[in-house]
Amino acid sequence: MASLAAPSKSKTGSGANAAFNDKSKPMEVRLSNMTAAKAISDAVRTSLGPKGMDKMISNSKGEVIVTNDGATILKSIQALHPAAKMLVDLSAAQDIEAGDGTTSVVVLAGSLLGAAEKMLGKGIHPSLIATSFLNAAQKSVEYLTGMSTPVDLSDSSSLLRAATTSLNSKIVSQYSSTLAPIAVKAVTRIAISQSSNVDLRDIRIVKKIGGTIEDTTLVEGVVLNQNMITSHGSPTRIEKAKIGLIQFQLSPPKPDMDHTIIVNDYRLMDKLIKEERAYLINMLKKIKKSGCNVLLIQKSILRDAVTTESLAILAKLKIAVIKDIERDEIDFLCRSLGCKPVSDVDAFTEDKLGYAELCEESLIQECKVVQITGVRHAVGTGAAGNAPSGAANSGTPVGARGGTVSILAMGSNQLVLDETERSLHDALCVV
Repeated sequence: MASLAAPSKSKTGSGANAAFNDKSKPMEVRLSNMTAAKAISDAVRTSLGPKGMDKMISNSKGEVIVTNDGATILKSIQALHPAAKMLVDLSAAQDIEAGDGTTSVVVLAGSLLGAAEKMLGKGIHPSLIATSFLNAAQKSVEYLTGMSTPVDLSDSSSLLRAATTSLNSKIVSQYSSTLAPIAVKAVTRIAISQSSNVDLRDIRIVKKIGGTIEDTTLVEGVVLNQNMITSHGSPTRIEKAKIGLIQFQLSPPKPDMDHTIIVNDYRLMDKLIKEERAYLINMLKKIKKSGCNVLLIQKSILRDAVTTESLAILAKLKIAVIKDIERDEIDFLCRSLGCKPVSDVDAFTEDKLGYAELCEESLIQECKVVQITGVRHAVGTGAAGNAPSGAANSGTPVGARGGTVSILAMGSNQLVLDETERSLHDALCVV
């Protein structure tokens, strides 16, 4: 019996060792990962460079995107394979870190994987290949650092060439002579002289349908996405503007619970209307008392941010009204205008206001645009009322004060505007 049991034990052991020593399964997994990653690389390879082709993408919402920007293309691809998702994340990381070169990093990664596949086929161990890639990366950084030429923000010609090169591979390449100077001026306008870094959140791109890309301009101030309300004869041009930003509603208050008011007497109806009007007049008088003549109202999801009655009163008080300011715009507007958001009418005082030379709504290529120019308040200088009247025209470098600028992007349709915005973003990142 012992002699019969011994062979069976050795047979079991040999079967386990055979399963453990089988190297076909790990190789299949590696090849599967490489194939998925190279498929992503091949998808964007044809859109690389000045002669790259554009991609037309239809997303789940039925929207159509036409672009050759690698990050935008890969963001729209619903990759399921983990290795493919890694390349999508690689492109997104490049977009955040450098702003441009999103297609190049994916194509390079795909080519390196192809070379790694050949080395795996020769029996080279994966760890050795990975270590070699890391050593090659360090050497590449050394060579690129030695080849690089330092560029100062005061060297406009070099910055202009860099921005033009970035735009030459985009759909809007024929307009690079218009967009490149705008990108350079925008960056140098907000650049802080003590630092080489620029916060691109201080540059706002506002898209308006109308005209052509050649009508795109740089605005020394703020351009709003919203239009002024003119239905009750409100002013559309305010000089020496005192700008207030409110986060409460100019409408009668409502209780927390749903309710129904039944009025069976016309006198009670008249009293109810008078009470609402008195409530609004009392609120708007406090706003007028502060000296505010331009009022920005944050968009409300609870109830109407402003009523017809309050608009009529504001028109009589000669206060320009711009409503539906989005929540994510509040921070930029506060930094740009020097105003502070107010959530209660009792806290609405003069020190919360921002100051500007002009706030007006103009017609540009059959499109209404609200521009606020000559902003007197510099970021981080305290109350705007304490700023000297000549601060905007003083000899102090703009970069030393900080600040924000807006780019008004014009185009014939939404597809052109979206691609213009992406191209300008890449050019700004390059500069």
